[in-house]
Amino acid sequence: FLGLWFLEGCSKKETPAAEQPASSETAQPAATPIDPSTVASVNGTVKFDGAAPKGSKIDMSQDPACKGTNTAETMVVDNGNLANVFVYVKDGLGDRSFDVPAAAVTIDQSGCKYHPHVLGVMAGQNIEIKNDDMTTHNIHPTPAANREWNESQPPQMAPLEKSFAREELMLPVKCNQHPWMKMYINVVKSPFYAVTGSDGKYEIKGLPPGDYTLAFVQEKLPEQDVKVTLAAKDSKTVDASFKP
Repeated sequence: FLGLWFLEGCSKKETPAAEQPASSETAQPAATPIDPSTVASVNGTVKFDGAAPKGSKIDMSQDPACKGTNTAETMVVDNGNLANVFVYVKDGLGDRSFDVPAAAVTIDQSGCKYHPHVLGVMAGQNIEIKNDDMTTHNIHPTPAANREWNESQPPQMAPLEKSFAREELMLPVKCNQHPWMKMYINVVKSPFYAVTGSDGKYEIKGLPPGDYTLAFVQEKLPEQDVKVTLAAKDSKTVDASFKP
């Protein structure tokens, strides 16, 4: 076990930064083969060790299309289980390369909140951003390692399609129209990641045998790293516990 946003009135679309390139500037190397008969998995539960903090209330009344009062998702704890923790293989894959999934991942704006609150995606993978609300949103990622953009999305507009070219953890996304709307995107180089659900559980499948470092990343708490060795066809449980 381990121990341990100012409302910008933005009613018009700002000029976005240059879009991410559709493909990398250099040719992607071929994916490193993995013998499916040897793959292993790791799973576990992430806990919060201590009194669960009360979620701060969000007043959405400035926009009648939103849903009144809601609760922030900075720390979501249910019976000691911690949701929205990004778990990924931080070290141990060496110089292996992986195909970028053809399927997009989805961010939905519903009830004037982002769903999900924490997202994992591979570098270069397509992200489809939908607006199911009857109000205009303004999606504004503020990355450190990727290109920043800021784009409005009125109701019933076709989904936006975006991607991020470089690895970056807990990349913040906000809405300039609704300052309480926040989420985080984790951009990684491999498909070996997961996000804990409301039960605190995660599972990462398909790993080749090897020695790995798993990282547990939460938006407000210090990152925790754990080493694990996986043999062929292995299945191991690695739990984590965060403290206030």
